[in-house]
Amino acid sequence: MISARADVDGWRVNIKSQEDAIRAVSDAASRGQSSTFFTLNLDHLVKLRTDSKFRDAYREATFVSADGAPIVHIGRRTCKDLQLTTGSDLMLPLCMAAAEANHSVFLFGSSDSVLKSTVEVLKAATSGRLKIAGAVAPPYGFDAEGELADRYIEDIRQSGCRLCFVLLGAPKQELFAARAMRRGVNCSFICVGAAADFLSGRIVRAPSVFQRLGLEWLWRVAREPRRLGPRYAKCAVLLADIEWRRRFGAAAARNGTHQTD
Repeated sequence: MISARADVDGWRVNIKSQEDAIRAVSDAASRGQSSTFFTLNLDHLVKLRTDSKFRDAYREATFVSADGAPIVHIGRRTCKDLQLTTGSDLMLPLCMAAAEANHSVFLFGSSDSVLKSTVEVLKAATSGRLKIAGAVAPPYGFDAEGELADRYIEDIRQSGCRLCFVLLGAPKQELFAARAMRRGVNCSFICVGAAADFLSGRIVRAPSVFQRLGLEWLWRVAREPRRLGPRYAKCAVLLADIEWRRRFGAAAARNGTHQTD
């Protein structure tokens, strides 16, 4: 396992860039290693404070990247060269690397229509070289830790794929990936959330200027305020808490040093 590079609210980030991510996943796929890849963001940090199963999955994660400008900002306190590496940006380059290495991939999650369109995009981007071992959209209300999940995990194992993109959203996708790794499936499970929605065109991603400025969240909440507004409000509260505790802790440490002197 890669050694920890950065610390974000007590959680390790050991992938510092997209190039690092592609290299790590490609190496794991070449070895047939069972692994998981999570992209840490503020919403995950919110869930990690209350969901013990989610925490267990993160503790066992093989690879973790920084997804979101706030995560990068916090992580750079312990890893100055940490870069933004999102699930949305990983799917296509990882598939291109898989096609080059002749590794087959599996798509799990989202919907049948999105998966169909995404497969077409991926095939076109790789000039038809990418091998799709399977593309499955589980039913609504799918339990990532139930019997049906175990049957899907076995299907993924039997497909012989080396990469499986999990498109279920957090924390369901991370719980499913962790379960598959515990069952010893020789595959890299990369949790990429809405990546297929963006690739297929079902959801329009923020313009590049928003992405460069770290304001992609603003674009998304403006388009889906009722669904994403409460989520981002919780993220803002958590971010304020992290910053307050950091400053308060630093001040307390300085005061303690002065008292000792």
